[in-house]
This record gives sequence, C-alpha cells and structure tokens, in this order.
Amino acid sequence: MTTVAVAPDTGVGVGALLREWRDRRRISQLELALRADSSARHISFIETGRSRPSQEMVLRLADHLDVPVRERNALLIAAGYAPHYPERPLDDPALDGLREGLERLLNGYEPFPALVVDGTYRVLAANSGIAMLMEGIADHLRTPPLNAMRITLHPQGLAPRILNFREWRGHLLHQMERQLALMRSTPLRALYDEVSAYPMPEGRTAEIEMSTGEGTGLPFALPMVIEHGGRTLSFTSTIATFNTPMDVTVSELALETFLPADPETAAALRQGFTP
Repeated sequence: MTTVAVAPDTGVGVGALLREWRDRRRISQLELALRADSSARHISFIETGRSRPSQEMVLRLADHLDVPVRERNALLIAAGYAPHYPERPLDDPALDGLREGLERLLNGYEPFPALVVDGTYRVLAANSGIAMLMEGIADHLRTPPLNAMRITLHPQGLAPRILNFREWRGHLLHQMERQLALMRSTPLRALYDEVSAYPMPEGRTAEIEMSTGEGTGLPFALPMVIEHGGRTLSFTSTIATFNTPMDVTVSELALETFLPADPETAAALRQGFTP
C-alpha cells in the first residue's frame, strides 16, 4: 500500500522551517527570491508568517533550497497542504523495475562487494562480496535489520580487521556529519551518537597510515584496508544515488560499491578469497 512520509511534526510553521533551510544553505532572502522568480519581500512575508505560500511555491522553494524529499512533505503539511511524495516499501509492485535493476547491478558487480542502504544505513540488499567480508562478525550484528555503520565500526564487527581503522572511522563519521549538517534526521543523529561512542577494538598492535601527498605512491583515494583470510585487501568506495527522485524511499537509497584498490585485491576476489 502506498503511504506518504513526513519528518516528525515539530509544531513549527512553514515560514520558520523555510528560514531554517535557507540558513542551512547559507542563502539570502534576495538570492532565494531570484532563484524562485519571486521577491525578497514575499520571501520575508512567508518566513514571518504574514503570507501563506501556495503549494506550488512551497515546492519551488524546497527545490531551490535542495530540501530532502521527506522534508518537503513536512513543509507542505506545515503550510496546510497534503504531502506530495509517496513512500513505498522497496517490495511494492510499483518499484519492481527499480528493485530488479538494483539486483542486476549488485550481481553484475560480483565478485567485488556492493550493497544498497537507506538513509540510516540499513542494509536493504547486498551481494556475495559483502557476505564474504562479513564472515566472523558477531551474531547480533548479523541479525536483521543489518546496519552498515554498526557492522563496520562495532568492535565485534569489521573494526578489528580494518588495518587503517582510525582513518576509515574518521571518514565514515565525517560522512555522517555532512549528512546531518544538510538535513534533519532524528534516527540518523541517534545512529551517529551510537557508533561514534563505540570503543576502539581491542588487541590492535599496528595501524596503517594513509596520509595524503604527491609522489608517494599512495592510493588515489582513501582505501579501506582490511585483513581477510590471511590476506590484506584494499578497497575504495563509491556511492551512487538517484537523480530527481519522486518517492521518499527512492530518494534515500544509496548504492555503495567497493572497488579493488590494487591488483592483489582484485585477484584475491576473483579467486573467491581462497587462502
């Protein structure tokens, strides 16, 4: 069944919410007005509650402020309108084409690891490469719903085997911080608070440092260097999202793929991690 999704109701009017998003994007009233083919006076009236924007204006301003799809529904409700964007579960028949496409991408990327996550890093689909990397992690981390951040950063997850864990942890936490700076998400904030408080894995005796620099033979991007089956594997990750999504679920999907960062890792993966 198709539903609509909104951010938690804060009881704040649409004007205050729009101003909050404008401040987040560091855009003046005049600049926003020019982008939205309006006037600074009208934007001011909307933000102070002296003028009620039309549904079209709410959507137009949200578009120019790059407001996440879920939050656009919240803006519409705050302005007294019905939500515009549906939220369908990934197994909804209307998303059959999307789901099948994602499955083809995941399968086609094998033997290299790839997975699909939602806006709070819940794992929605993964290929056999991910399953191999997860061998040996604690059972409680393998219990659905799986969460990619917990699996990676928990001291009973992948953390003890990540040889440059401090740098990789810093990269992941910074990624979450960037997301939180651009959107309101109570679940994502709670996840960040949880995983950032995890203790460092015990028994670590060495840490590979991947500092940047020219002419040093270093990788082109920060890799995740992980021990698996007696081998050292090195991956760089890429994240793909959907352009102009019209569904809340689709807007929050991300496909993350792990590219072998050296020939040895590529060869090991093709051999099926055979020691």
